[in-house]
Amino acid sequence: MGYKPWRVFLDTSALLAGLLSSKGAARGILAVGEMGLVELLVSTDVLAEADRNIAGKFPNLLDEYRAFLHHVSPTLVADATLKEVKATIPWVGRDDAPILAAALKSRADYLVTWNTRDFMSPRMPKDLAIKIVTPGGFAEDWTAYFKEWPG
Repeated sequence: MGYKPWRVFLDTSALLAGLLSSKGAARGILAVGEMGLVELLVSTDVLAEADRNIAGKFPNLLDEYRAFLHHVSPTLVADATLKEVKATIPWVGRDDAPILAAALKSRADYLVTWNTRDFMSPRMPKDLAIKIVTPGGFAEDWTAYFKEWPG
């Protein structure tokens, strides 16, 4: 049985952390995405927020951000419908609902975020069809999987 790449939805915080750091778990996720070992997913909301943050706070990151988009080409997933977004508002609030709804719609295996306050709150249903983790949590799962992998 072969390896099927995990589908990993990055929110803006995880994407920026990976671009800002030369090492660490978020950078590692971008690296395994570049190697094709995971499928990186983003939504237009993630890209728009990243564009705003980079232009306003990290203009020196612009070239690396463009290179990432060009070379890695993360999969741009369909935006969630208004109905899908509204359904997630009670769990994460208005600002983060489009991100969660897009991640769920994309059928990602993971949503990677540094926003633990909203995405890992007690309001979040325990039976979501996606695992929400920090970059470090993803790295732990990745390491554990390959320690047990027979192939």
